[in-house]
Amino acid sequence: MGRKTTTSLMAGAVLTALLALTPLSPTGAGPARTAAANPVPRAADQGPDRRPAQPFRHPGVLVGGRQLAFVKDRLGAGAEPWKSAFAALRASRYASLDWQPKPRATVECGSASHPDNGCSDERNDSMAAYTDALQWALTHDRRYAHKAITIMDAWSAVIQEHTNSNAQLQTGWSGNNWARAAELVRHTGAGWPAASVDRFATMLRTVYLPELTPGSPRKNGNWELIETDALMGIAVFLDDRDAFDRAVTMWRNRLPAYVYLASDGALPVPPPHAGINGRDALVKYWQGQSDFRDGLAQETCRDFGHTGWGLEAAAQTAETARLQGLDLWAEGRERLVKALEFHTAYDNGAGAPDWLCGGTVKAGLGPAVQLAYNEYHVREGIAMPHTERYVAAHSPFGADYFIGWETLTHTDAP
Repeated sequence: MGRKTTTSLMAGAVLTALLALTPLSPTGAGPARTAAANPVPRAADQGPDRRPAQPFRHPGVLVGGRQLAFVKDRLGAGAEPWKSAFAALRASRYASLDWQPKPRATVECGSASHPDNGCSDERNDSMAAYTDALQWALTHDRRYAHKAITIMDAWSAVIQEHTNSNAQLQTGWSGNNWARAAELVRHTGAGWPAASVDRFATMLRTVYLPELTPGSPRKNGNWELIETDALMGIAVFLDDRDAFDRAVTMWRNRLPAYVYLASDGALPVPPPHAGINGRDALVKYWQGQSDFRDGLAQETCRDFGHTGWGLEAAAQTAETARLQGLDLWAEGRERLVKALEFHTAYDNGAGAPDWLCGGTVKAGLGPAVQLAYNEYHVREGIAMPHTERYVAAHSPFGADYFIGWETLTHTDAP
């Protein structure tokens, strides 16, 4: 983005020490939160915090009220990178007031979306709804509220199921966008009729939750993390405490099985309920990688694109949890910081050593770093030099499947 955040200037003096990140401790001004320096225990099914349930905070799916006020202030001042990021959003096809939704009763998605019977249409319509919801929330131009409502109403009136081998992942991709769009429209005075809200809620509860709640323990980890992200967002929109707690448990179980730390032992944490145990099975599941080092992810040797999806889904879940008063960011701090620094170093051009993926990696994280970078570097002051360089080179970040406009919404976000 060609600029330094306000906390970036603090990083230089402590760069060398922080690169070790064992254990991580925030630097910079302000009191640090209690760090969960040790990873989440291996034991599966660690439950959510047992404390009196508080009412859900709205809007509170990925983007909250303070963030919206902050971004509107930055846009009003013509400040960068928000100005350029908003211009990119408004120039995108998703922002068009001419957008026409293409709902269908059965969305059939095979592997890699082959066949694609409504898969791209659903993903694109849900991203368009979220894009319009953001435009409405930031400008109060009611045309965009109406367009978001039109898209959501069209789908809630028609869809009945997702089928074929990619059904759960498709439900996660689209469910993330639907929850964010619906949360913004419902809780910013857009005038969405109560009957339409109820029908949309019924759609999420009957079509999406049944696919998301079981998780995907035997699939590559980005699946279950994306499903977890969608499950939490939908839970907030529905004010469903049981679904929210289920998402928290899934996150706490899956992140340690996705990002390796030396403190895990000689082998990575097995994914819960997958039956993947023992060295041979874990090496196969980790794409043939047998040398495990801090920050390596289960899909690193597959490609960085899917790895970025997994890391981003974990970050998005943590950000929604933060808005609801639960600090998953602290629990995932060491894994997520080390994973981002590990991967962005190679995305920035570092050569892969022989021990890593046979000496060849498929780089390209995509727009999958802004949230964690904002949390750990900007809010907490942790030095993340490789990620900082990646953000500067690639932002403003646009929209991709379930990731949308995060330079706009989360740069320096309070």
